[in-house]
Amino acid sequence: MKFMPLLLIAILAVSSNTRAEVPPEVLEAEAARVAVVEKISRSTVAIFDSKGQGGGSGVIISPDGYALTNFHVTAPCGPAMKVGLNDGKLYDAVLVGLDPPGDVALIKLLGRDDFPTAELGDSDTAQVGDSVIVAGNPFLLAEDYHPTITFGILSGTHRYQYPAGTLLEYADCLQTDASINPGNSGGPLWDAEGRLIGINGRGSFEKRGRVNVGVGYAISINQIKHFLSHLKSGRVVDHATLGATVASAGEGRVAIDDLLDDSDAYRRGIRYGDYLSSFAGRDITTANVLKNVLGIYPAGWRVPVEFVRDGQVFEANVRLASLHGEGELETLIEQEAQNPPDIQPPAPPEEKPEGDEDKSEDADKPKLPRIGLPEALAGVAEPKLPPEVEKLYEKRSGFANYYFNRQAQEQLAADCPEWGAFDATKQLVITGVDSLEHEVLAESSAKAGSLRSVRGQFFADFTTLAAAGDGPPGSGGMMAAVHQWHKLLGEGSKGFDEAFYLGQLPFGAGLRLHDCLVTIDEGYTTHFYFDPDTKHLVGMEHFTADDLDPCTIQFSRFEKWQGAELPKLWVIRFGDNAFMEFEVTSYEERDAAAAAPEAVDGKEATDD
Repeated sequence: MKFMPLLLIAILAVSSNTRAEVPPEVLEAEAARVAVVEKISRSTVAIFDSKGQGGGSGVIISPDGYALTNFHVTAPCGPAMKVGLNDGKLYDAVLVGLDPPGDVALIKLLGRDDFPTAELGDSDTAQVGDSVIVAGNPFLLAEDYHPTITFGILSGTHRYQYPAGTLLEYADCLQTDASINPGNSGGPLWDAEGRLIGINGRGSFEKRGRVNVGVGYAISINQIKHFLSHLKSGRVVDHATLGATVASAGEGRVAIDDLLDDSDAYRRGIRYGDYLSSFAGRDITTANVLKNVLGIYPAGWRVPVEFVRDGQVFEANVRLASLHGEGELETLIEQEAQNPPDIQPPAPPEEKPEGDEDKSEDADKPKLPRIGLPEALAGVAEPKLPPEVEKLYEKRSGFANYYFNRQAQEQLAADCPEWGAFDATKQLVITGVDSLEHEVLAESSAKAGSLRSVRGQFFADFTTLAAAGDGPPGSGGMMAAVHQWHKLLGEGSKGFDEAFYLGQLPFGAGLRLHDCLVTIDEGYTTHFYFDPDTKHLVGMEHFTADDLDPCTIQFSRFEKWQGAELPKLWVIRFGDNAFMEFEVTSYEERDAAAAAPEAVDGKEATDD
């Protein structure tokens, strides 16, 4: 639906000597527009800190109260907020997750399970010239929380805005001439049908008065969809990097001009001088196009990539690394706090002196972005939380709110049919046959393990994961991976030094999204992947080193075994190479004391 200009009514009236009748299609268009505004106003919210100070906007995306806004809106608030709906009611809300580089935050309203919600659109289908609507609370005008509505068009798509200050980067964003003023930050950008296509955040304002001059930017909803499960994990989320830089090479080509040799891009075969032709399904014609598309993915995401060398096209699925190093993101947030700009509603605009130029800045910025950081970084103590918020907030370094991560872990455990299948104190014996009917025998206990196959026999020492190593040769650490799988299904998350829910990541054939649980044991990381539909644990990756591919195991064809459901088919890979595939004929648990004597040094041996 496109909005019909009401100027048409005036033209019709002037052109007639008698009282003009408004054409039915004009009335229908106006009624439809009013209905859309009424619809979108219900899920648009005004956001304040726990004392009702400050101001910003947001939008509810689920009946249980999850709502999107900007990082720079929630930053001064701490973990507790007050949120007003257009029915005039004020609700408590708690911080859930943060994406500081992307300027996105997820909060949860409390007190209801039937909140009005936005319909999520598809920002990739938005086109320049489309009618759009901005809703929010500019200048804190709406004391009754009923949003201010402005109309405009999409002025641009796939825009890139360089980081504001040290952190906030808007990649692949939407540009509109609809008014986005201070207070609109975090609020929704809607298409003409009332579907959510973006979260407003940045605008161009006159130097004095901070009045919008017709250039505003919104984070695309499709970018946020990639991050949503990660935000629901309660974490402080990072963006991704390819581990390579590119430069324009003329004729619409982009060449790799620097490449980290410990990056997954390097391991997948990309080399210096290759032409990067496609990334995540998007043609790469300039370096800026790559920056744009990289910015819409969280760290750890896999994307299909095409590159050209000597006229030959190669394809690979590349895992993206974290944009920031360990602790770097927290440092950048701290730097933002050192020079906090004012976010108070502006004074009335002054007349702009001749020659004074416009300035692009964030619509609202935090006085003190201390959310999700250790108290020492912020330099202030958090205020006492409202009782309802306090129940849903757990502070932990690296997390915006660990409570939601713990809840996600518990839900994975409750839903997974394999969880608790084993007694971790016993030895697990897995018997099977490979595709050529050769016997496969894998054993795992707390202290040792072994694998016997057509390749020979391999022993592993599990007193430490370092001792277990990456054997058998060519597997990338299959025995250590089996040990971690056994431990997870026997002891649960508590069996590891650290465990957390990461969010959803692409895994397996077709790069379907799976829930990812990360465990860290003695410094070694393992990713466990759960099918969001069947809830089965369908895969895992065990990393023996940061600069090496993990041992990947895919599980399928689940069957009942002693009250649990366990995989019948195991497929083990290391990088791009298949190591082993076998079909399980039995799972057996034995007392650890009955286990075979342990071999030493993790050496491979052959049968006599």
